[in-house]
Amino acid sequence: MPKMSATDAAVKVLESEGVTDVFGIPGAAILPFYESLQKSRIRHYVVRHEEGGSHAAEGYTRAKAGKIGVNIGTSGPAGTDMVTGLYSAMADSIPILCITGQAPRAKLHKEDFQAIDIASIVKPVTKWSVCVMEGAQLPWVFRKAFQIMREGRPGPVHIDLPIDVQREPIEYDPEADAPLAVNKPRPNPVAIEKAMTMLVDADRPVIVAGGGVINAEASDLLVEFAEITNTPVIPTLMGWGAIPDDHPLHAGMVGLQTQHRYGNATFLDSDFVLGIGNRWANRHTGSINVYTRGRKFVHVDIEPTQIGRVFGPDLGIAADARLALEMFVEVAREWADAGRIRRRNAWTAKAAERKRTLLRRTDFDNVPLKPQRVFQEINAVFDRNTRFVTSIGLGQIASGQFQRIYAPRHYVICGQAGPLGWDVSAATGAKLAEPETEVVAVVGDYSFQFLIEELAVAAQYNVPIIVIVLNNAYLGLIRQAERGYKMDYEVQLSFNNVNAPEIGEYGVDHVKAAEAFGCLATRVVRSEDIAPKLRWARQECAARKLPVVVEMMLERITNIAMGTEIDQITEFEEIVTLPSEMDLSPAEV
Repeated sequence: MPKMSATDAAVKVLESEGVTDVFGIPGAAILPFYESLQKSRIRHYVVRHEEGGSHAAEGYTRAKAGKIGVNIGTSGPAGTDMVTGLYSAMADSIPILCITGQAPRAKLHKEDFQAIDIASIVKPVTKWSVCVMEGAQLPWVFRKAFQIMREGRPGPVHIDLPIDVQREPIEYDPEADAPLAVNKPRPNPVAIEKAMTMLVDADRPVIVAGGGVINAEASDLLVEFAEITNTPVIPTLMGWGAIPDDHPLHAGMVGLQTQHRYGNATFLDSDFVLGIGNRWANRHTGSINVYTRGRKFVHVDIEPTQIGRVFGPDLGIAADARLALEMFVEVAREWADAGRIRRRNAWTAKAAERKRTLLRRTDFDNVPLKPQRVFQEINAVFDRNTRFVTSIGLGQIASGQFQRIYAPRHYVICGQAGPLGWDVSAATGAKLAEPETEVVAVVGDYSFQFLIEELAVAAQYNVPIIVIVLNNAYLGLIRQAERGYKMDYEVQLSFNNVNAPEIGEYGVDHVKAAEAFGCLATRVVRSEDIAPKLRWARQECAARKLPVVVEMMLERITNIAMGTEIDQITEFEEIVTLPSEMDLSPAEV
């Protein structure tokens, strides 16, 4: 039997599980693992902060089906820095692997330098967290980790490695080992038939498609099922892209913040909801009384204990989203051939008419800029194959209301946890996972500053991403100007037009900060300059293989539509209707 170090064996498991890229920061307690990593073909990217590495791993996993992002750090604070990334991955059902070094086994109970029980600390935000105490267990722990990350509801795993365990010589034969089988629950055919009966009997049904549809690579089946049954589809924020925004059956998003007027209106008019791979998040539902009143529900989820967690559906189906949709499509085809599918053209036409007539105005020419106009130009400049990464806050809310997304995994977002500083690292990871796809991060100015040093990672490794900074808090720059800081003409013009109350004191010169990290950067003040600057960013980013930062100087306060319930949204822009010659009604299938 071949003999090797425990970490040599672990790295061979990583290779056999398809790992080609990892993120991390070397340190004393993890150096044996790094020595083994140097012998492999796996590429390593040094990040600037362990939290940034965990977010990069998230972006990597979210962008590429079948890939799992990996983040590595030493003992002590390296692991505690990863907690936020693990929480974000756990909350959004994203499999990532975090590996930490640890003090020797004999020192774990003696308060040794940087010896902390990190496995216990991160247990609530992982599917599995383990401190490996025997070298011979290491390859099998890594093998089990990948099975756990992929099976059931996906999620993160953490492995803690005492330094003496890493160095242990063990017997391990890579040729005799292989990935473990991943079991996915199949739906009960009786339950599928019952759900189909409820859908066919309904007068105004909708499908709510969650992130589980994208995780299961089932977007094609979702669209096919919707077309066969002629049913409008409402994607959740995590499920955005599961059906293209311009598909006739895309009915808009529902919620208190990231929503469309037409999406809320259609949902409130529905009488039956088939939820697939979603978790009824509170920003989507608002109060359960309003959300559930007057309609029946079927909930399909891979995790049985997720069914009934927020409210009890009329029918629950524990199943993988793809396996469930395969059976739904099969039954729908049979019923369509037998004439058992109601077309409900009036219902789908009504949803399409709302989509045409309940739009929000975006063509503002204000200085400072309005975010509505910024997103209008983003939609126009970038093509439908662009992958967008968004941060938390008002920028994310405006993005959800005004952007357009056309493919699964092309909207990478921190849905539930919402950590500041997530965006640049996640965009870097997403670009490395699928280099051929253009990646654009849309971030708020404060989130941008949180882990701004991670820009240096993208610059160092020539990762061409575009970062659009929505800056509505630049009081710090104004005060610097009062003390003699010289600003260019366009910035001064923007500040001269600011009449809103002063809020926040954390403004910095993002352009100069980005350039200091080796990136290209520019600033936009006037609406007519948005599109030319974005086209410049695309050209320079592709040609020079460097990150490009485009700072948009926004009005200090923007009235973004929000509400307390999905039927009580406060909106500010007037209604805009598409030209009547645009036919958005569903075609006969």
